[in-house]
Amino acid sequence: MKITDSVLRSFRVARTFRENSQKVNCVDYSPTGESAVSSSDDDSIVLYDCQEGKPIRTLYSKKYGVDLIRYTHGNANTVVYSSNKLDDTIRYLSLTDNQYIRYFPGHTDRVVALSMSPVDATFISGSLDMTIRLWDLRSPNCQGQTNPLGKPVCSFDPEGVIFAAGVNSEAIKLYDLRSFDKGPFASYETQFSRACEWTGLKFSRDGKQILITTNGGAIRILDAFNGSVLHTFSGYNNSKGISLEACFTPDSEFVMIGSEDGRVHVWSTESGMKIAVLDGKHSGPINTLQFNPKYMTFASACSNMAFWLPCVED
Repeated sequence: MKITDSVLRSFRVARTFRENSQKVNCVDYSPTGESAVSSSDDDSIVLYDCQEGKPIRTLYSKKYGVDLIRYTHGNANTVVYSSNKLDDTIRYLSLTDNQYIRYFPGHTDRVVALSMSPVDATFISGSLDMTIRLWDLRSPNCQGQTNPLGKPVCSFDPEGVIFAAGVNSEAIKLYDLRSFDKGPFASYETQFSRACEWTGLKFSRDGKQILITTNGGAIRILDAFNGSVLHTFSGYNNSKGISLEACFTPDSEFVMIGSEDGRVHVWSTESGMKIAVLDGKHSGPINTLQFNPKYMTFASACSNMAFWLPCVED
């Protein structure tokens, strides 16, 4: 089935899970799309079977807390995540036996961005200590560091060759991994309203667009090659300055974001027009939202997790 306007408008919540007592702060799909994992402010990690549409296991990180959980490249049995209690170390966990494989210490303030390479064992992290660090899953030692002089959000591109960093909610800097230590090879100033702060950055699957999310009532898509603003999307509820996650659909044709009132807003990346508002019947703001990379389904979460399916053949 192709993702079209009418298919997206037909999406409905197929299942709702109430596994968490506090907000779900992150959801990630495995590379095959067959499983999903969530992290929550209640210190739990919940594993979901996407084909069966059910939770299969709950693990806990009571001592350190858990946020920004990510599957590692090509492996649905291991994850990395940041800590939101005790310290700012990143942890590498085996989901099969609930054992830590490795710790990645170094950050001196909370990690606010974590991105796995789509091609190998490297990943990057951005922290409130104003650094971006490059890591390799096989070593606890930081492989490289850049100091972008501001709070960073960062993400790999789909080829795993470059990464983008959004700095101080005003500039995009592009880095080549092969010459990471030489600083950015391109930098674009692209200021939003001073009233809101950048909270996330993602590349589209085709690598042509960058999505900037904020804690305000607008998100933007930029041209990944020259930094120009392609579209600004607004009209969703975010009056309390919450960090609401947005995502591209896998074909790069649409952008989706949850809202404070529990609804999902969808826009076309080509026309910039809003094409759907979907009622998730969430009890609170939709903090996190992810589209499955392989299957026609997406997940949204407040403290409850919802799995969505389309209701039409197209």
